[in-house]
Amino acid sequence: MFEALQPLPQDPILQLMQTFREDDRPDKVDLGIGVYKDDAGNTPIMAAVHEAERRLLEGETTKSYVGPAGSAGFNSAMAELILGSNSPLVRDGRVSVIQTPGGCGALRMAAEFLRLCKADTKVWVSTPTWANHLPLLGGAGLTIREYPYLNPETLQVDFGAMLETLERADAGDVVLLHGCCHNPSGADLSLAQWQEVTSLIQRKGLLPFVDMAYQGLGEGLDADAAGLRHLASALPEMLIAASCSKNFGLYRERTGALALVSETATVNAAATSQLLSVIRSHYSMPPAHGASIVETILGDDDLRAQWQQELNGMCERILHLRHAFAGALSPVGDFEFIARQRGMFSFLGISPEQVGRLRKEHGIYMLESSRVNVAGLNDHVLPQVASALREVLGK
Repeated sequence: MFEALQPLPQDPILQLMQTFREDDRPDKVDLGIGVYKDDAGNTPIMAAVHEAERRLLEGETTKSYVGPAGSAGFNSAMAELILGSNSPLVRDGRVSVIQTPGGCGALRMAAEFLRLCKADTKVWVSTPTWANHLPLLGGAGLTIREYPYLNPETLQVDFGAMLETLERADAGDVVLLHGCCHNPSGADLSLAQWQEVTSLIQRKGLLPFVDMAYQGLGEGLDADAAGLRHLASALPEMLIAASCSKNFGLYRERTGALALVSETATVNAAATSQLLSVIRSHYSMPPAHGASIVETILGDDDLRAQWQQELNGMCERILHLRHAFAGALSPVGDFEFIARQRGMFSFLGISPEQVGRLRKEHGIYMLESSRVNVAGLNDHVLPQVASALREVLGK
C-alpha cells in the first residue's frame, strides 16, 4: 500500500525553524517563525491564562465530550468578541458560532460546508495570502482563484487592481479577506476600503469569508474588527474564522471558532445543523481545554481586564518595534511602509540571495520571500539587524 509513496520536501517554515535551532551562533536572530515573542525572545503564557488554568484545575469536574458545537459559553463569548457587544446579528438569531480546533479547523470546516452548499464553489484569495489557506481550502475541493493585493514595488495594498479583479467574480463566489494584520504582508485595508469592498460584494452577490487570526494585535480589539463588523452589518450571509492562538497565546491548545451569518434565524438554524453534521463526520468534537480558558477569561470582569491589558501591551510593543525598525533601516532605504503596516509581519522587499546572505553571514533568519516577524525583534537586536542589512544591500 505504501511502497510507491515518495517523500515530500519539508515545509519551508519548519525547515527554517530546524536550521535555526542547529545554528550554534550565540547572536543568531529568528525573524522567520510566526509566533509572538517578548523582549527576551520567548512566547510567554499570559498571566490571565495562568490564572484561568489554575481555576480550571481546581474546579473542573469532568473530561467528558463537549459535543460537536463545543462550549456554548465559549461560543457566546466569541460572538461578542468578534461582532461586538449587543450585536443585532446575535439578538436576531442570525449568527451561530461553533468552537473549532484552531483557526485551521474553522477554515477547513467552512470549506467543507461551502462544498456541501455548492460543489463547484470558487474562492478568491489574496496574492499573497497565508500559505496554509491554499491547502486548507483547496484540499476540501474548492476551486482557488486569486486577486492581486500587495503591490510588490510599494509593498502597499494595490486596491485598484484588487477591485478590478474581483469585478470578474461570479455571483455565488466566495471572497476570502484578512480581518486585520494581513499575513504575510502586514498591509491592511482602511475602513474606507472595507466599505468599498462591501459595496462590491453586495452588488456582485458574493459571499464574504473573513479570516480573523490576529484581533487585538493591530490597533486594538474593536478597531481591528471594524471592517469585519461593517461587512456583517450590510450583507445577508457571511463566514468568519477566528483564532485564539495569538491574542490569547494559546498556540498549542488549538482554539478557534467559526461564525456563520445567515439572512434569517430560520435559515441560520438549518445551515448550522448542516455545518454540525460536517464537523461530526470529520473530527467529531473539538478539544475543550483552550476554549475553557478563553471562556473563563471573557466571563470574568477582572480576568478580562487583565487579559486586555496584557494584549494591549503586546499590541503597543509591536507598534513600537515597527516604528523603531523603520527608523533603524532608514540609512538602508525607505522602509516607512513597515511603520504604516500592522500586526506581526512585513516583507522587506529584498531578494532571496540577500536573504541567504543575511542567514549565512549574520545569523539573521527570515523566509526566502523576505517576510519578517516584527515581534521577533527587540531594541537590543535592531541595530544588529540594521547593520547586517546595510552590509548586504551595499549601503
